[in-house]
This record gives sequence, structure tokens and C-alpha cells, in this order.
Amino acid sequence: MTVGIPVTPLDAWITEKTVAGGFMTREALSLYQLGRLNETLIRARGRSPFYQCHWADVAPDSLKRLEQLAGYPFTTPADVSERGLQMVCVSQGQISRVVTLTTSGTTGSPKRIYFTAADQELTTDFFRCGMSTFTEPGDRVLIMLPGERPGSVGDLLGKGLLRSGVFPIAYGLVTNLAAAVARMCQEQATCLVGVPVQILAMARYWEHWEKSTWAPGCILLSTDYVPLAIVRELKQIWNCEVYEHYGMTEMGLGGGLECAAHNGYHLREADLYIEIIDPVSAQPLPDGEYGEVVVTTLTRLGMPLIRYRTGDISRFIPGQCLCGSVLRRLERVQSRTTGRVHIGIDAWLTIAELDEVLFPVPGIINFSSMISYDDSPVRLLVTASVLGRIPEESVILDALRQISSIRGAESTGQLTLTAEVVSADEGLIIEAGKRVINISGSNESKVGSGERI
Repeated sequence: MTVGIPVTPLDAWITEKTVAGGFMTREALSLYQLGRLNETLIRARGRSPFYQCHWADVAPDSLKRLEQLAGYPFTTPADVSERGLQMVCVSQGQISRVVTLTTSGTTGSPKRIYFTAADQELTTDFFRCGMSTFTEPGDRVLIMLPGERPGSVGDLLGKGLLRSGVFPIAYGLVTNLAAAVARMCQEQATCLVGVPVQILAMARYWEHWEKSTWAPGCILLSTDYVPLAIVRELKQIWNCEVYEHYGMTEMGLGGGLECAAHNGYHLREADLYIEIIDPVSAQPLPDGEYGEVVVTTLTRLGMPLIRYRTGDISRFIPGQCLCGSVLRRLERVQSRTTGRVHIGIDAWLTIAELDEVLFPVPGIINFSSMISYDDSPVRLLVTASVLGRIPEESVILDALRQISSIRGAESTGQLTLTAEVVSADEGLIIEAGKRVINISGSNESKVGSGERI
């Protein structure tokens, strides 16, 4: 542990779950995970019609090492969409919450994820522990996530906070900036939890509002990928600490959380086993190498997911965290296996690249983009939503040309680059997890960041 950087509270929480009364080591944690994994495999094989069929060619032997899980086939988002109900390992009466996720394309069945009350209790306790990283009793947390329904992410987060003596303020997703900022100031919220683009929009509005000097001391960004540009802007505007959470509904909403060192997500290893695989060969990769994140649930009763391919690209960060925890750290996720578009010969573009050059532009709170393959050369149109003074379109174009692939494709005549700027008062849509590159003239409809929760 480095002086001044406390150990993540997840360390003690997971130690209690895995080696109660003992000292957690990587070896002890692996033994715990192996035991839970074998229990999960037995339960899934015995109770799930999907897994009984899916594993027909896999011998039902207990695993002796975690690495042997690589002998099992992957589960995909398509499997969940098409046969999700057959993955359920409990009676329908034991399911307390069903979350429906729409697919990112224009066709395809939605994914439905099933949870028991016990599954949700694990998430609530994870939220309780994780939030203690940067909150303490008496703090007031404005929850800007869906929370209207029992068992929703905002509802579970609020319940977890109450257990720590922290006061939750349910708000929901931001649909009106003026109302959201006013509520934050009226409640004197010490912490905000919400979607990156929505929290940035609030900060931009707060700068121009000039009716309150109240500002939150810390922010937790969740549900979507977190651009570093947004983190920098929030720190500059509010002089606050910004933390990031990694999770998705398929993981049980909570997956990993930064500690005060801000160098990767400490993973929820008592409930999840994470692999990094080569997206092409599907072979496991060692720590330090980038690949696709694959998730296996270890304690999920309702709908266990075994070797679920998330499509997220990341890596395990080698070595121990400065906070001293032995938990593995996942590097921030910035791309997906399908998250790039072709804009020229050997030239590609991702949403993450657009994020990092556009969000630093003063006043920008969101943007949309369209690639047209119907035109020759290929045409890229970026429409920026701006709060306050409207910049010249040339400002947006200059920002976009910071991306080497755009600059190269444009200079060689393979790409036509255009930009539009609209006032947020006229065309603002701040949606959770909806930053996409829309595509025209292709079999694909859009490529983007994807909705996390």
C-alpha cells in the first residue's frame, strides 16, 4: 500500500467471502473461485436445458484448475437473445427481476436477464461496499440512474447506500438539465452517480447557470464507457474526484470499481471469473495483453452465464495496485470487437477516438455521427450538440482532424469530412449509452459504445 492511497474496500469484502478469518492471497482466491465454478457448472448442467445441450460434447468432470474452463464453449449475446429462458436454473416463481435489453442493431430479439432475490442481494451488497470507496456516513448521493422499479440499478444502489448511513436521493436519468442541476444544488449532493455524457452536460450547464456555488465533491461514472476527456472536463469544472465503474446487466450490474489510485477496475472476484481471450483465435491471453473480456458468473442462481463473450476489449493490468490489494485489475474499456468502422484503405475509426477529441471542445455535451458508404469518397458527418456559445463548424473539423485515421483518409481523397453544430436548446438528446456511429450503405446499421445497464 502506498502512503495516502487506502486499500480498496472490496479487498476486505472479498476476503470475508472467500477466506473468512484468514489472509487473502491469489492462491486462496483461486481455490475459492474453483469451488464456486464447479458448483455453478453442476447446477447449470443439471437444471438448464440450454447448457445441457450446449455442453453435450464436454465431459461432466469437475475442474481441477480454473484454466480448464477454456475447454467449455462460449456463450454469446445471440444465445441469450434466442435461448435465454432455457439458461434459467430456478423455477419461474423464484425469479424476482427480469431486465430486458434491446440489441444495438435494427433487428434481433431483445436480451432478457433473469435474477433471483438472492442474486440481487449480492449486487446490493457490492454497491454498499464499493460506494464506501468515496462516501462516508452522512453523505448525500444523487442517483441519476433508472430507479423507478424495485430491483432496478438505482433502487439497488439506494438500498446499498442506506446500509452505510449514506443518504440516497433517487432522481433517474437526466431529461432536463435545468431541473437536474437545480435538484443537485437544492439537495447539496456531495456525490453524483450517473451516465458520463449526462453528468458532463450537467457540469456544462452548471458553469452557465450562475445561481449556486454548490458543487459535488466526487462523481461515479457508470453504465457506459468513460472517455478520459469527460473525466478531465469534470475535474476542471467542479474540482472533484472522478471514479469509474465497469459493469453490465449480464454481470449482475456490478463488475469492477476504481480505487483511489485510479489505475484500473478492481474486479468483483467473489462473484465473477474473468478471462481475456484473443477475439480471433478465442485462446486465453496472459496478463498485459489486450483481448476480449469473457465473464463467468460464480454465484448467480437464477441465470448463470458461463464464458459469456462481452465484446469489450481490455487487458489485465500486470502487477499489484498501489493501494496494496491483491485483486486483479481490468484496464478501462475503450473499444469493442465490433466497435470500429472503415473510412479508407487501412483506415479505421472508433467512437472512443471521437470522444477524446470532441468532448474537450468548450460547450459540447453530446454528438452524433454518420458514415455514408453511398457516397464516393466515403462521407463522415458529425453533428455536435453545444450548450452556450455556438462554435464555428471549423472548430469541430479541426478537432476531428486530430485523429490520424481521419486526417490520413481525408488527405488522400478517401474521406469527405463535414460537421454541423446545433444548440442544445434546439436539439439536445442526452441518452444513456447511445453514442454510436450510424452507417448508411452497409449491412450494418450502427457501431458504438453500447448500453451497459
